[in-house]
Amino acid sequence: MKFSTRAVHTGVHKDEQYNSVITPIYPTSTFFWNDLETNSGYDYTRSGNPTRDALNENLASLEGGAACVTTSTGMSAVYCAMALFSPGDHIVVPADVYGGTFRLFDRYLSEKGLSFTFVDMTDLDAVRGAITPQTKGIWIETPSNPMMKVIDLSGVVEIAKTQNALTICDNTFLSPYLQRPIEFGVDVVMHSTTKYINGHSDVVGGAVISAKVETGERIAWICNALGLACSPFDAWLVLRGVKTLGCRMDAQQSAAMKIAQFLTDHSMVETVYYPGLESHPQHDLAKRQQDGFGAMLSFDVKDGRPVAERVCMQSKLFDVAESLGGIESLISFPVTMSHASMSEEGRAAAGITDKTVRVSVGLEDADDLIADLKQALEGA
Repeated sequence: MKFSTRAVHTGVHKDEQYNSVITPIYPTSTFFWNDLETNSGYDYTRSGNPTRDALNENLASLEGGAACVTTSTGMSAVYCAMALFSPGDHIVVPADVYGGTFRLFDRYLSEKGLSFTFVDMTDLDAVRGAITPQTKGIWIETPSNPMMKVIDLSGVVEIAKTQNALTICDNTFLSPYLQRPIEFGVDVVMHSTTKYINGHSDVVGGAVISAKVETGERIAWICNALGLACSPFDAWLVLRGVKTLGCRMDAQQSAAMKIAQFLTDHSMVETVYYPGLESHPQHDLAKRQQDGFGAMLSFDVKDGRPVAERVCMQSKLFDVAESLGGIESLISFPVTMSHASMSEEGRAAAGITDKTVRVSVGLEDADDLIADLKQALEGA
């Protein structure tokens, strides 16, 4: 079956008691046993729940993985994946990784015995140069947040194999509709399901999808032991949202392309970061490994922070907010928002400055969004 058909039907096991068309919510905390030796297959919702399992089956299918674990937040998904490593292990990470991931790696996991090297992962020679005998993993984020750099998945996987290192890819920005890293040899894929997979800005959650069953079993054990699983209600919300993922992404990325082209031609804009533009340094790579260019973009304004702040605060249709991937358009200032936890030097190395603005394009009409950005840029 094709993607959108699986998004609607996979994991939706028919309710034979009341003939419900959609998966019911099972909000119970515990399940009664048949006797002292047997149960239904479920005993406690932290360990397993039918609604959550339906979502796990759905997302594993969409990513082409063997197993999926869904978690309470995107960051808990990151933590579950990173718990595969042991003290003394070294992991290579993109220099412009999401600020929350950077904070977890740099300020917490480094204290627990892991070490990290941050590199420009668009440069495969830089990735090779960062490998040490202790390297056990490579963390990939493509496109990157917020600079929209595209990383060569096959190239990084090839490097990882020389070291027998695990590859983990954050696929949040594109969703499995537009990119499936496991097809390129990546071992583990993670998502903030808060974003495009759910798509309605009404739930926080995460997912970790594994290419191999045994890796998935280990992650499931970690998630259960740490109590990081998503709630049945949150799982049900994400199951509802994922059914429209394909049509939402099609509409949102179509509008994003129009907005990127408008910004490219505007006199107040210095640089636009969007892989769909032919001027993007990794445009050809994005065409090869993605099924589309997504609905996230960033841009640098001329005249620095005052203009960037004006664009954010004078926008009428773009809400100034963290997060992304919902049906409503959002605008943010990475320096004080998504990447505030990075040092000024770290942000500069990643290309994030006080003239950088990030946009998540929603389902509003593209012409209305362009008109809104135009008046905000021009101070009308």
